[in-house]
Amino acid sequence: MSSFFRQLTGAIDFFYKPFRRFLPLQTFRYGMSGGLNLVLDTVLYFIAFHYIFHKQFLDLGFVVVSPHIAALCVVFPITFFNGFLLNKYVAFRMSPVRGRVQLFRYGLSVSGALIANYALMKLFVETIHFYPTPSKAMINVIVTVYSYLMQKYFTFRGCSEE
Repeated sequence: MSSFFRQLTGAIDFFYKPFRRFLPLQTFRYGMSGGLNLVLDTVLYFIAFHYIFHKQFLDLGFVVVSPHIAALCVVFPITFFNGFLLNKYVAFRMSPVRGRVQLFRYGLSVSGALIANYALMKLFVETIHFYPTPSKAMINVIVTVYSYLMQKYFTFRGCSEE
């Protein structure tokens, strides 16, 4: 494990003390790692939606993509790999599952999260007509529960609490 992830884990563990009576360490690490990735996702989404796509539809010639979906497509690869690394080296670092298997499983579980993100963005923004950035933030909270269960019981299965 690199010194960056070791230092990050140490910093997260520092803040764990008040929560140790209520949460296992692994769950706290997952929450903090996910929170960091959530903040990154929301900030990048805001930048992409407002400043890269300027709230305009993107005409690719063969398909027209709405700005909120285009922003989702730009941000997803960044937060995918960031989330995987945080899960692998901070939250579930004791998992006996091999790295490439973890990555494959992570890809499967995140695919479900991406489908949920897409469907819920369509619902909130295009059907309910709610603002895109707050919609994305709310959807992230909803998908977090699904993601935690998938990571704990599928992707990094067998990882015991430290």
